[in-house]
Amino acid sequence: MPATRRALPRPLLALLAALFALAGAGMFAPPAHADSTTGLPKVAEELRKSPVYVDPRVKDQLPDADAEALAKKIKDAGKPVFVAVLPENSEFPKNKKLLGNLRSLTGITGVYAVHLGDRSFSAGADSRVMSRNSVDNLADAVRTSYGSDTKGLLNRFVEQADDQAKGHAPDSWSGGSDSGSGTSTAGLITGGAIVVAGGGGAYALYRRSKKKREERERAELETLRVVVDEDITAFGEELDRLDFTPGGPGADDAMREDYTHALDAYDTAKSRMAAATKPQDVQGVTEALEDGRFALATLAARRAKKPLPERRVPCFFDPRHGPSVQDVEWAPAGGAPRTVPACAADAARLADGEEPMSRTVQTADGPQPYWNAGPAYGPWAGGYFGGGLLPGLLMGTMLGSMLSTPAYAADSFGGPGDTGGFEGGDNSGSDFNPGDFGGGFGGGDSGGFGDGGGFGGDW
Repeated sequence: MPATRRALPRPLLALLAALFALAGAGMFAPPAHADSTTGLPKVAEELRKSPVYVDPRVKDQLPDADAEALAKKIKDAGKPVFVAVLPENSEFPKNKKLLGNLRSLTGITGVYAVHLGDRSFSAGADSRVMSRNSVDNLADAVRTSYGSDTKGLLNRFVEQADDQAKGHAPDSWSGGSDSGSGTSTAGLITGGAIVVAGGGGAYALYRRSKKKREERERAELETLRVVVDEDITAFGEELDRLDFTPGGPGADDAMREDYTHALDAYDTAKSRMAAATKPQDVQGVTEALEDGRFALATLAARRAKKPLPERRVPCFFDPRHGPSVQDVEWAPAGGAPRTVPACAADAARLADGEEPMSRTVQTADGPQPYWNAGPAYGPWAGGYFGGGLLPGLLMGTMLGSMLSTPAYAADSFGGPGDTGGFEGGDNSGSDFNPGDFGGGFGGGDSGGFGDGGGFGGDW
């Protein structure tokens, strides 16, 4: 009986197809020679060598030591994130085409960020690497939070982009062969050699990308485990404090059903967390906790002979407070006001001009409200609130920057018109869809530039 042939993974097949296409073109086309001495061609040439480029005229914005540290952070993460710090002048005019032109000249699929002049900032990405919503939300969040602090802004952007971006660092950063937009004729001696080397290289890239994704997911899951275990423990303590005996005086079938429902939710949360293997699994845990807390709220109403509570999402400020009871107006630091669901205690605090009792989690910058702790908390929040509600609640916050990542959408690559077989870090030249390359510029002197180009937003 013949052995079953195992199909290659789809991302690997796409990479192989792209390699064959590049090989065929490279054997007959002359090498490209571009004038890279000044302006954007110079920036693109430098970004093919290293993830961070600072124009000598604006080194005060990001001194050498800080630029080197930022480049090391990107290389250590192994993600295709490019950062340029440039002066605002005739070489680098503030318009919506600058970012896309830089992407075209660099020729590598990835995330691109440009800090222009004193405080203007923009970012964009191939949708295959990072969604347009993610890029726009993250850029807006760091602009709002850091203003003219270039070092803080770029470091925070890079940390979040490293977490969210798909793909791998380009080989050219480590002296590999992916260093130009043309194809090296020295590397294309024969068609057979290309096929063999290309197939092996494509498989190595696929394995490396998969390994890095698995490492990132393990780290994110361990970060979430601390927070979720606290939530499970808090719910268990609520059950322990509950003065209710199913067979006691006054207990009826409806009360016993609520109580059993809450106990089952507690057990479900514990078992789901024990079985979790990736960050997205956490969403099922917090869904169970939300369901259990609503069962306790219903039980409390039955025992007090009050109307049963409306099924509402948990308190936005801390889901451990239980179901919300009303909507209140609130704004995060530096953000626009929005309506959020709140428990009675937090609604009263806000009405008295006090801060709500917000859930904080540990981050590299110390304790932060969960909405400023980054994309790892997306599945945690999604289980409590659902993906449909979160975009409006979290707009302009760090967590809001990842609403289109796998916590809320299928982990698919790209959108209509996006580059076919290229992953983040692959050399795709200018083959990308400007309409999918998100990003807009903003800053203290921002204004609209309606010259098209498909980049949306303002400087």
